Amino acid sequence: MSQSLDAHQRPPTHLRNVYKKFQKLRGSALESDPDLLDLTRPTTRDQLRVIRTIDPANTHILFQEFARAESSATEPLAAPIASAPVPVYEHPHMPGLHVIPSLFPPEIQRLLLSRLIHRDLSDQTHKTNVHMHYEVPYPPGQSFFSMAPSSEPLFLPKDPTVHKPLSINQFLNRKLRWVTLGGQYDWTEKVYPSTLPPLFPPDVGELLHGLFPDMKAEAAIVNFYTPGDTLSMHRDVSEECERGLVSVSIGCDGIFVIGRNSDDETDPSQVLTLRLRSGDAVYMTGESRFAWHGVPQVIPKTCPEWLRDWPASSAVDAQGEPSECYEQWKGWMQTKRININVRQMRD
Repeated sequence: MSQSLDAHQRPPTHLRNVYKKFQKLRGSALESDPDLLDLTRPTTRDQLRVIRTIDPANTHILFQEFARAESSATEPLAAPIASAPVPVYEHPHMPGLHVIPSLFPPEIQRLLLSRLIHRDLSDQTHKTNVHMHYEVPYPPGQSFFSMAPSSEPLFLPKDPTVHKPLSINQFLNRKLRWVTLGGQYDWTEKVYPSTLPPLFPPDVGELLHGLFPDMKAEAAIVNFYTPGDTLSMHRDVSEECERGLVSVSIGCDGIFVIGRNSDDETDPSQVLTLRLRSGDAVYMTGESRFAWHGVPQVIPKTCPEWLRDWPASSAVDAQGEPSECYEQWKGWMQTKRININVRQMRD
């Protein structure tokens, strides 16, 4: 099915209108909007059905294995266990869209951040949006957060007549929008290169495959949002298979709009709007796999308190005690939403 869909096509008008509506809503108007599905509201859960549950013993094993997969002096080893089965929800208007609130506990979210950002972002085989216009100076064997925020401009433009040099503070706070892991997606041509891709991080891939066994993690786009940033409506149709797509949210709350083409653009059953919180996961499969989706808004001041200081105290020394190597970046995460979108490229 994906091969018959045009990755360059514009979304239909009725979906763009919903997107624009939620791009503008703020405060109490957003909180009280009846079209916003918020899984912390009983009225929202009444609209959903539980299609299955995830065994807490299984997630405990997966989280333990993930914590042990690449233990180092930069992250603690711990993996909490859920006390009850984790429900997987589906809305009757969007078959195949599986929503799992609070799937990832705080400790696993912090571990994911440490590995995706301290380790994988610092691997130069994984390209970012900044590579298109700048030479990226990788700190040897270290996280970008090992650099002081006050460092002089380090990112030199490929064309100085068009772009100015960037400091590490500008890079990490505003300019960095995404990094691709595994299959390096070509955003211009909207295809995956035919060459052998870099290795997808094995520990992240095994964790997600354990939770979503129908999908093999081969490519991911890690999006970095700050309130005010958006992701326009689009469809992920470049993969040469119809396996599900996994989306994991960490940090500030995001508004997620998903919908399908419809001959009747007044039919509300063709679009859903969800509020996603830190630790939530969405699995797009079946009829929802190639649906239009986007993020019209990231809600400020919604990062969980236990995550706001990250990356400060996200490192430990050789004795297992907290390290101060990232203290100069304390509070970076309180204005961020990190979204990991993972997919299988080919059958």
